[in-house]
Amino acid sequence: MKTQVAIIGAGPAGLILGQLLHKAGIDAVILEAHTPDYVLGRIRAGVLEQVAVDLLDEAGVGARMHAEGLPHNGIELLIGGVRHRIDFPGLTCGKQVMVYGQTELTKDLMEARAATGLATLYEAKQVSVHDFDSQRPRVRYLKDGTRHEIECDFIAGCDGFHGVCRASVPDTAIRNFERVYPFGWLGLLSETPPVFEELIYAKHERGFALCSMRSHTRSRYYLQVPLTEKVEDWSDARFWDELRLRLDAPANAALVTGPSIEKSIAPLRSFVAEPMRFGRMFLAGDAAHIVPPTGAKGLNLAASDVRYLSRAFIEFYAGSSAGIDHYSDRCLRRIWKAERFSWWMTKLLHSFPDTNPFDQKALEAELDYVVHSVAGRTTLAENYVGLPFED
Repeated sequence: MKTQVAIIGAGPAGLILGQLLHKAGIDAVILEAHTPDYVLGRIRAGVLEQVAVDLLDEAGVGARMHAEGLPHNGIELLIGGVRHRIDFPGLTCGKQVMVYGQTELTKDLMEARAATGLATLYEAKQVSVHDFDSQRPRVRYLKDGTRHEIECDFIAGCDGFHGVCRASVPDTAIRNFERVYPFGWLGLLSETPPVFEELIYAKHERGFALCSMRSHTRSRYYLQVPLTEKVEDWSDARFWDELRLRLDAPANAALVTGPSIEKSIAPLRSFVAEPMRFGRMFLAGDAAHIVPPTGAKGLNLAASDVRYLSRAFIEFYAGSSAGIDHYSDRCLRRIWKAERFSWWMTKLLHSFPDTNPFDQKALEAELDYVVHSVAGRTTLAENYVGLPFED
């Protein structure tokens, strides 16, 4: 098989890239190790920056998002039992975010790809990438017991943190930066109405909590827990009881509990791989970076990467290599700003077991400045809604 771009991974990054390339008339094949149901079963982020919303519109898959998604004009910080609202439009010249579950976004992208008969090879096993430092990269895989090879111009590694693309780069050619946090998020998804119309970020002496949502009838809640905790030790009743302890009286009065649809513990880490280009192979999304979810940046950074990458490929086939030559630098400038913001939000709102008394007082002072200063609230708001692209 021959194609122009071989995309490894059918998560949002790979699917958005495939859709953008299709609209530009560039041939691409997507390979995915798992089944479509497995991909759709991943419970992930639900907050989209304005620039990500615009990109999905550009890709032609934004109709259901606009019909069913929930535009949000702010978030609430619950600190010491007192709420402080961060007004996005008022602080960022009218910008907002959209709450729309990653599962629904992925479904929209899958359906758009299927409707145009584009090739997505699910359950492609033993995927390997070859000769990406040459003019003729190749991808090999096993499908239904038969081995196949794809010849291509470029490889897009959208295959996640544990994928084969980054792992195939020689250690001497890549540098990894990582911070592992001493806690995780215990998340619960339930068919219950949200506790509030906007997200509530709660800083509490017992640990951080987040009240989020996927729709008007589906809620997502998180609790900071030690990494030693096991999800099977957390009954639904125990989760709801602990959440109540970390919320204020109005939230508790509005809280509707119910059986969990999904419950899991996700460890938190910050990770960046540099560079993101290796000859004719390019990393995008979680293959290149991970952020703690506090800043709602994971899915948005993936969208940012494929925006740059799709334009780079379009420029290349129009006769210019500038886009692919500058892809890594452009992405990394935006990535490190998002990494900084996510680390900063995590540091401010979580309880760290090794924080000394001086640092704790300094953090409390910083948080007090953020919520009571226009400049502080603006910094939070403009990062949360998404920084502009550097085209």
